[in-house]
Amino acid sequence: MGKQFCLSGIKNLAGQTLWYGLPSITSRFLGYLMNLSLPLFFSEPAVTADLTLVYAATAFLNILFTYGMETAYFRFAQEENRSTLYSTLSITLFITTLLFSFILWINQENLVHWARLENAPALIRWMIGILFFDTLSTLAFAKLRQENRPRRFAFAKMATVVINVAVVITCLGIIPRYSPEWSSITERGVEWYLIGNFLGSVGTLLLLIPELKQVKIALDTALLKRVLQYSWPLVIVGMGGIFNDMLSRLLYQFVVDLPAEQAKHELGVFGNIIRLSIVITIAIQAFRLAAEPFFFNRSKDKNAPETYARVLKYFVIVCCFLFLCVSLYIDLAAWFFEAIDRERWKEGLYVVPFFAMANILLGIYYNLSIWYKLTNRNLTGAFITVGGALITIALTILLIPRYHYWGAAMASFSCYLFMMLVSYGLGQKHFPVPYPVKRILFYLAGSAGLFVLHRSLVNWYADPLFNIGLASVLLLLFIGVVRKTEKQDWAGI
Repeated sequence: MGKQFCLSGIKNLAGQTLWYGLPSITSRFLGYLMNLSLPLFFSEPAVTADLTLVYAATAFLNILFTYGMETAYFRFAQEENRSTLYSTLSITLFITTLLFSFILWINQENLVHWARLENAPALIRWMIGILFFDTLSTLAFAKLRQENRPRRFAFAKMATVVINVAVVITCLGIIPRYSPEWSSITERGVEWYLIGNFLGSVGTLLLLIPELKQVKIALDTALLKRVLQYSWPLVIVGMGGIFNDMLSRLLYQFVVDLPAEQAKHELGVFGNIIRLSIVITIAIQAFRLAAEPFFFNRSKDKNAPETYARVLKYFVIVCCFLFLCVSLYIDLAAWFFEAIDRERWKEGLYVVPFFAMANILLGIYYNLSIWYKLTNRNLTGAFITVGGALITIALTILLIPRYHYWGAAMASFSCYLFMMLVSYGLGQKHFPVPYPVKRILFYLAGSAGLFVLHRSLVNWYADPLFNIGLASVLLLLFIGVVRKTEKQDWAGI
């Protein structure tokens, strides 16, 4: 009975992930494709280095602007009046967003100087605008997720990317081709990516007006105090997570031992090749949209630990499949760059599989981290991410100057491995979950082994047809093994 209940829960989560995930994946995939289009618009990677830097900084600042309010909303929605909770947190977030945006605005010159953006100072203004409007949308989106309204959620999310894509294609693709006399428009270059993002964020907020109208002018200070006590460690957790993910992009051009122009070139290449592991990144993000409210809602069920264990197993299976899709067919990206005469963009592709596997470890950590959120030990989670951040800092400074792209990849992998192992060990002590460790390690090692086998044989016989054919055979082999080993559970689901 317990097993059937557990499988039913996983089936429910899978359905929610499809509802939230597929539309969200579509919007995110369009956004990532737009970033992957950079080689089509710009011949030199160095031109895009500033964009990579600004988006990395935006990810950091977004954690500060939202300071764990989204997770806190899910946590307290289980026991508090949701209308009062939503209004209190929305008013607080609006006030702090105004304050943080004002601080950034009056310090634009310093930010431009610190980021070496003297040639593109307008990027900072657009970044502040994006942060402002995205933050105001945060709790409205959380409310839609809590109320299980994936269609409205997806429609509003899609707006940002659709507007962004339309602006970039129009101003960098259509206008230069059909109206070359409008040179003042095309001179903005990569700035159009941020302008499009800003307009998309404004459009999304306008679509969320019905949710924003539900905010009442009422502030429950006692409730707010308890929420802030719960959420402030999540700032460190979130900051640490983004820190570990984005630090290499923020520091790359400052720590690599190269002339300034060559350093910008490598940063542009690095920012682009990381996006080639987007399939796994998107899958993790889509999963988290459905999983976070699911985990909280199931926390009081007696079969919750078994459900969490099976969720992680199937999560790993899907991620390993996506890892193989990325790593076995990585040469397709190299051939694409060659076909559009952008060969300088393909350097560093060899680290993409390593980043993809690192992202799987990060995804496992996100699954494991539910223990400290359910047991109100968020400060412990903060310590874990701080430890990971220290590893990232040390290895970034030590390895990037010597190994460049490979050094950045090793820093990320080591950080996520540390966070995953520590979270698992502490989680089993405070909130035991019977994770199928041997099965999970089998899938991780198996998918990595298939990649190594493919790369070894391709290096021995470098024929394109053999390359793609072997990749397809090995991918089918993995699918066959999964079907055989998970046959009983799959039938139950």
